[in-house]
Amino acid sequence: MRVGQTPANAVSFAGEALAGDPVAAAWDAIRAGLKRDCGARTFDGWLRPIALGAFDADHATLTLELPSQFMADWVQTHFAERLALAWRATLPAVRHIRIAVSAGAPRTAAMAAIPSAPEPEAPVQNDGGFYGVPLEPRYRFDSFVVGKANEVAFNAARTLATADNVAFNPLFIHGGTGRGKTHLLHAIGHEFRARRPGAKIVYMSAEKFMVEFVAALRANDTIRFKQQLRSADLLMIDDVQFIAGKESTQEEFFHTMNEIISAGSRLVISSDRAPQDLDGIEPRILSRLSWGLVADINQADLELRLGIIQKKLETLPGVSVPDDVVMFLAKRISSNVRELEGALNRIAAYAQMQNRAIDLDFVGDVLASILRANQRRISIDEIQGKVSDHYRIRKAEMTSARRAREVARPRQVAMYLSKQLTPRSLPEIGRRFGGRDHTTVIHAVRQIEKLRAQDAELDADIRLLTRQLES
Repeated sequence: MRVGQTPANAVSFAGEALAGDPVAAAWDAIRAGLKRDCGARTFDGWLRPIALGAFDADHATLTLELPSQFMADWVQTHFAERLALAWRATLPAVRHIRIAVSAGAPRTAAMAAIPSAPEPEAPVQNDGGFYGVPLEPRYRFDSFVVGKANEVAFNAARTLATADNVAFNPLFIHGGTGRGKTHLLHAIGHEFRARRPGAKIVYMSAEKFMVEFVAALRANDTIRFKQQLRSADLLMIDDVQFIAGKESTQEEFFHTMNEIISAGSRLVISSDRAPQDLDGIEPRILSRLSWGLVADINQADLELRLGIIQKKLETLPGVSVPDDVVMFLAKRISSNVRELEGALNRIAAYAQMQNRAIDLDFVGDVLASILRANQRRISIDEIQGKVSDHYRIRKAEMTSARRAREVARPRQVAMYLSKQLTPRSLPEIGRRFGGRDHTTVIHAVRQIEKLRAQDAELDADIRLLTRQLES
């Protein structure tokens, strides 16, 4: 179905079928939660313009409309799953969402020239009524750029998807935000389906796993939930770190893992950190996560970033980017692949809307905020890792409740460096250190400042760590 078309069985929210206070209240509650979680700037710029569209009762799918294709693509990439989960939790009648462009929205030639994301595949209903998340058509092995930072994870993913027999199960892929973990999971799903027509594939985030499990508990329907997941030929769980501390969810996750592996089916799990660094996850789960093959995706080096830019430019016909601009972007935007691709989308959109040639001055104006952020971007996660390595403790201790001196002092050093080297607020820093209060961060900063004046060795440690982090 093309953007702007409404299925015959769709119900408009302006009509009587779903146009009641519960719908309006649900949307108001979801919008309030998004504004709180994302901040006023992101909400006002991208999410406030969303309007309720039609509801397809047969597929339990709600259309959310935006005033331009550019905005629709951005929301699809960054918020589609979050919106779907929010609607599922707030109004169970809505199980899926579809991001579209308003039928009456102006579509200039400049915007039409930029290829939009392929329309997502329709949700496939498995036996028993359980809906899985559709795979993203763009995320395939042939569109994944391989380099030294990700070649182990790429080869392992392709082997698991293509080989008749694999020597490892599960496959655990870990790496920082925006490095391609989700891309690989979707690519595995596409390749597995192509080679095994009719195979049952289930892909979902750990957050969705939790939401669906809790919903099944409330509906007294856990048997169907278990059957649907445990009968999968390929089960893929993204961002498993989100079930940390959720005891009942971890219990179900543990038994699901066991059933999948015992049945000879394939299991793929991703996370933002290695199994041994996952705090709040039961040891028996960590043991099984480490049982198969653990593959990491490191930060992309310059060569890989250049390759990613060239690959992205192939999808933007008619957009000419000079070599000096390509090199400038590869050098200046090094935090993650997702931000790099977003920067290219933004440059292409602005250049065509304003009918401007792309050069260094233009890129500097359009990406001013992104370039400032990347100029001296040091993440709290990076600080925690560097400090943990320096003091020879597990990174998980940074978020643990232990107060032993050999753990507490490095944690205070990491909090101090987070305050000095990142723009994060005190409450944000506290949350990244195991949900601690901002007053704990203030105490740590003051304590380290005091000790630096008294302890030459500690002062030297902090100077060394600062140099390493800023290099």
